[in-house]
Amino acid sequence: MALRVYNTLSGRKEEFVPLTPGEVKMYVCGVTVYDHSHIGHARANVVFDVIYRYLRTRYAVTYVRNYTDIDDKIINRANKEGVTYDVISERYIRAFDEDMARLGLVKPTIEPKATEHIAEIIAIVQRLIDKGCAYQAEGDVYFCVEKFDSYLKLSRRNLDEMQAGARIEVDERKRHPMDFALWKEAKPGEPFWESPWGKGRPGWHIECSAMSMKYLGESFDIHGGGKDLIFPHHENEIAQSEAANGKPFVKYWLHNGFVNINAEKMSKSLGNFFTIKEVLDKYDPEVLRFFLLSAHYRSPLDFSDQNLAEAGSGLERIYSALAAIGRVEGVTAGEDAPAGTEAERELQEKLGGFMGRFEQAMDDDFNTAQSVGIVFELVRAVNRVLTEDGGESAAARAMFVAVRKTVAEIGSVLGVFTSEPEEYLERIKGRKVAGMEMSAAEIEKLIEERRVARTAKNFARSDEIRDYLLSRNILLLDGPQGTTWKVK
Repeated sequence: MALRVYNTLSGRKEEFVPLTPGEVKMYVCGVTVYDHSHIGHARANVVFDVIYRYLRTRYAVTYVRNYTDIDDKIINRANKEGVTYDVISERYIRAFDEDMARLGLVKPTIEPKATEHIAEIIAIVQRLIDKGCAYQAEGDVYFCVEKFDSYLKLSRRNLDEMQAGARIEVDERKRHPMDFALWKEAKPGEPFWESPWGKGRPGWHIECSAMSMKYLGESFDIHGGGKDLIFPHHENEIAQSEAANGKPFVKYWLHNGFVNINAEKMSKSLGNFFTIKEVLDKYDPEVLRFFLLSAHYRSPLDFSDQNLAEAGSGLERIYSALAAIGRVEGVTAGEDAPAGTEAERELQEKLGGFMGRFEQAMDDDFNTAQSVGIVFELVRAVNRVLTEDGGESAAARAMFVAVRKTVAEIGSVLGVFTSEPEEYLERIKGRKVAGMEMSAAEIEKLIEERRVARTAKNFARSDEIRDYLLSRNILLLDGPQGTTWKVK
């Protein structure tokens, strides 16, 4: 199956075909470094980290993720603290890097800073002026949106309707209310760089165009970011880049969904705003990463203690199974024996099609939620073998070796299951999430006991186990694929 991605530009899934065979060039908008990063940033960066990891299994990938290190918010913070802008930007670049390292991100190929690309920015602005697509208004330079016929093609908005309904501060120097700044004249006390239009600094949108084109060329494969960047940031990037170069800017536009807090949009004004650092003080980094991958990247994701608890219990369930098979005496590679029991045959079947199903899920627009579901199916089959005969047969031991290898292989793509199982289980002992009163291994053992009881038509014992788990806040969910559970 060919890789298919949802392209915001076309509004549909498309087969992914790189501009240059065997090579992929990808740019993802980084953070504006004026404060600690929040869990919305965590989602975007984990999403594109997984996309980067998966693409690298097939292509040579150049991945650029920038730092916006000059901006009104940075300047305001610097003035408030009585320091220079670069003190603020360097402080929060370090903080961001620490957060990303804890979340297990692979470093991008290139991590440029906007302030290191002023010459490239000025060159593009001048090209736009020379082409009549931008104009100077005193010390500022604006892009003229009416000069770009396909403006708003990414967000599918209408320029006339936006102008009629716009609540934009009136600036008589603009030719059109939607015109946006390419270069801003420096105010007294602000940092500045010399330019043909006087002392000033770049606008936000032109920074990303300059950095992406320098390292990836005038046309490249993938541009990513959160849905909140579609308009105006990515829309304006397209306009200025294609107006300057006269060619398509990006082939595939990928955008991740929002993070909600207890079903409400995350907002500082609502008091439901959490930094990555705050979340990692409470939860293991691998739990947070696993949670972020539990939904498709384009879907909204509801952040709550209960949902984190479920992610933590699910991850513990997987690690508990890996630890259990690691403890089976004589787990060595190379043993070959036919599967004897029904449970062993089921595990053999799951293993046989596992990597194909994983690739099929990831080829369907990087469906990590479905990929994780496939892992849980494998774990259930492992636990059944362990429960029925202890997994001590030659066939079971050979399959356990394959299970560990397979889980490690997909873990290298998802960025989870990377710890030693016993080490992970020891690490989270002191970080139990509210609502969990039992370990995943204990729950799985009781679920298997309940399955055996139901098979023997001992429904009294089956109900007893269900009620006992419910009293411990564990809700059982029976389905065609077996019984799963979640924290109530």
